[in-house]
Amino acid sequence: MDPFVDFIQLLRPQATLWSRVETSGTWGLSFQPHDDVLFCWVEQGACYLVRRDSEPLAMGTNDFVLVRASVPFAFASSDAAMMTDSESTITGAGVVARLGTDARVDTVLRGGKFVFDSVNEQLLTGLLPEVTHVAASAEASERVRALLAMNEAECSRVGVGSKFVIARLMELILVEVLRTPNSGCEGWQAGMLAGLRDPVISRALMALHGDVARPWTTEMLACHCGTSRSALAARFARVVGYGPIAYLQQWRIAVAKEQLRRGQGTVGEIALLVGFQSSSAFSTAFKRAVGCSPSEFEQ
Repeated sequence: MDPFVDFIQLLRPQATLWSRVETSGTWGLSFQPHDDVLFCWVEQGACYLVRRDSEPLAMGTNDFVLVRASVPFAFASSDAAMMTDSESTITGAGVVARLGTDARVDTVLRGGKFVFDSVNEQLLTGLLPEVTHVAASAEASERVRALLAMNEAECSRVGVGSKFVIARLMELILVEVLRTPNSGCEGWQAGMLAGLRDPVISRALMALHGDVARPWTTEMLACHCGTSRSALAARFARVVGYGPIAYLQQWRIAVAKEQLRRGQGTVGEIALLVGFQSSSAFSTAFKRAVGCSPSEFEQ
């Protein structure tokens, strides 16, 4: 099983588009923390992505960025610019927002918010990098822009099957962005996707996802990956943000929640599917992670 495919299938991404934001001179557009994943592409001009305790990220025409809005951030002409709150500026899709000190238009931003139709949204978005940057020069950039253009065209002339087409297009956009090699920013890349780019951690992830019910130990995984237990544990935690067994436990609960949501199997059947030898052990672990029992979650 491909962990990346598992990841996308549980996310089932959809998207809400912003209005067009036109800027000039000195300007800043700030975003408060939310449990959202925002995306933005620079249709024209240039700007900076500004985040606390991080170097500003320079973005140019046709650059695309995916941002987990877990901490405040802003798009701005410089990190010293006066900021305008996005909630008071971006009032809806199709509305043109103007920012800046000059009459001319220097920079145009387009973007929006990914919405994940998943009971596991919080866990799954927590595995995403904080920032994923696809530069205009990246191989995936042209494909991302083509998909965005197709999505915009479909949204403007809704017809038979449009909802399905739009959902698939946004899913493909997310896939293209997240699988882009070397995207993102130094120090912001901890997560499952970073693990898939690591030659050792990727083997461990493939093994865990390939047999989620197996009673894995860190030592078994280390043997599978050809490394020592301590080296794998340290490397996995550094790259992914969790130890291998903690990651496995979270993924098991994520799979179980999705199965319960769909009504696919009894509690006992789902317990065995995700690696618990008894319904009681599964119920205890599930309640500790989710805050309710599996039977209460089903309701």
